[in-house]
Amino acid sequence: MRRINFLILSCLFLFLVSSCGQKDFLDATITTDLTEESVFTDSARTVAFLTDIYTNIGFSVTADRFSNGGLDACCDESDPQTSSSIKTTSLFATGTINAAIVTGDAWSTCYSDIRKVNQFLKHIGNAPILDMYKPTLIAEARFLRAWYYFILVQHYGGVPLVGDTIYNIDDHINMTRNTFEQSVNYILAECDTAAQVLSVTRVRQEYGRISKGACLALKSKVLLYAASPLYNGVELYGMSPYFNAFSTYSASEAYKKNLICYSQYDKERWRLAAEAADSVIKLNAYSLVTDTFNTDYNKTELCYGFYKVFVTRVNTEYILARMQGSNRELEIIWQPPTRGGGTGGFPYQELVDAFGMANGKSITAENSGYNPNSPYKNRDPRLDNTVLHDSSFFISKGGSQPEKLMFYLDKNGNGVTDDAVHAGTPTGYYVNKMIHRTVTANNVNGTNRCFPLIRYAEILLNYAEAENEYVGPTQSVYDAVEAIRQRAGLRPYKLDANLSQDQMRTIIHNERRLELAFEGHRFFDVRRWLEAASTQANTMTGMEVTRIGSQATFREFDVRKHGFRDAMYFWPIPQSEVAKSADLSLVQNPEW
Repeated sequence: MRRINFLILSCLFLFLVSSCGQKDFLDATITTDLTEESVFTDSARTVAFLTDIYTNIGFSVTADRFSNGGLDACCDESDPQTSSSIKTTSLFATGTINAAIVTGDAWSTCYSDIRKVNQFLKHIGNAPILDMYKPTLIAEARFLRAWYYFILVQHYGGVPLVGDTIYNIDDHINMTRNTFEQSVNYILAECDTAAQVLSVTRVRQEYGRISKGACLALKSKVLLYAASPLYNGVELYGMSPYFNAFSTYSASEAYKKNLICYSQYDKERWRLAAEAADSVIKLNAYSLVTDTFNTDYNKTELCYGFYKVFVTRVNTEYILARMQGSNRELEIIWQPPTRGGGTGGFPYQELVDAFGMANGKSITAENSGYNPNSPYKNRDPRLDNTVLHDSSFFISKGGSQPEKLMFYLDKNGNGVTDDAVHAGTPTGYYVNKMIHRTVTANNVNGTNRCFPLIRYAEILLNYAEAENEYVGPTQSVYDAVEAIRQRAGLRPYKLDANLSQDQMRTIIHNERRLELAFEGHRFFDVRRWLEAASTQANTMTGMEVTRIGSQATFREFDVRKHGFRDAMYFWPIPQSEVAKSADLSLVQNPEW
């Protein structure tokens, strides 16, 4: 009997792997011929119900979340795809977002899956599954509930915590928001409870399911956010209270009720964040995927490890990933039109300029070696693995040998291919992050790639940031940042000695921008750092390349004027949700 139950669980995990990319695959079944009773009186259906809760685990950071781009196209990473209808991407980019038209996907998707978790927890005790397996399944469910609450907190701050309650359509629902602190503590407690049961990693048939490592890693994310300037009380690095800079924040009900931040600054929150990240590091279960085949950094495969991690399904760096079957998802979203792609965002010049040189220096540093007439030569190897630019080598349409992509204009100002600037791309660039080198959108081949949600590189950067804020640039901070730079292929990768805390902070912020580009971090990072007002309200640019014979000229040009106002530090709760609160208990975020 034990073997039968084990086989059931193993088979259902394979079902997870093949089905996680299919939205609503269980919901469609339940609404047709299954009832709650029939699901939870069958062992296979019970585990499949839990599997379904995994389905949306990566929805908030997908590259096509808003159908013409993801969070990258809502910030200064990329320009959104042109759309005939109003999209959240362009509304955030231009600063015209409001509570009446903002997407409600974060609110509705998360609470829908939280409700599913509560249904699962209600029935798992009586489900016909051996008791020895139930604690693990319960722990997975509790982590997933914490994960969806974290997505809510990312967007809105403190949110209503429903506990184990399952509301029905006729119930009066208490929409009172819990404080930011209560919301954070709830997530941390759920992670702690789940971590006590789960193994450090999940391997073989269980790879991709929630582990203790994932629980500790989520704690690292949550505590890093909690310690950050946007949330951590009213004092920023000894400066005047930062909310005084916001016109009406301090007078808002959400602020006064501590719904969006702590009531007081506490430096110790940085210590807790550093310790949480360090607890993941000390598991010794994860490591950066490095280049073990091309150790000579003069070779063309300079940054193979940084590429390899994203196209290798099972690797030592992924702590939590959205599992899915064979796919061409990112190729379809990001590749140029001649490859059959083109539904996602287009990188801005500002992101390209943030990548330094292969020698570790910024492009503006003295003696960096940067040449504006050959701007992509000798750059940080992550640049070519993140952005496609004119003359990038890329897989041919038939999926065979690489060929040089042509994004430039001829002497008459016409694009030489459909991929060219002003034709296929409004910025002169395409995204190359996580794209498989042997897969094109218009070919039949797919990849077994999974989308990273938490990887070890992020944990190292979490640790470096928190430790630097708490005690300054210690050797352990240097070690964490230099490990990222070494894997990136920078030579030398070592940082200058005796950096100040401010200097190290700038480096860490930029390393997050480069290392984690297009993984859903930048949009929230600049907000929690309180840098959005200076980074998200600028005129974003692109690169126009013109070739006449063998001569090439490079000219930056304006693409889009971005807008930002203080309200945009937090998402507005959808007005439709606020309107459901007849007693006005669901407090809207400031200035919305």
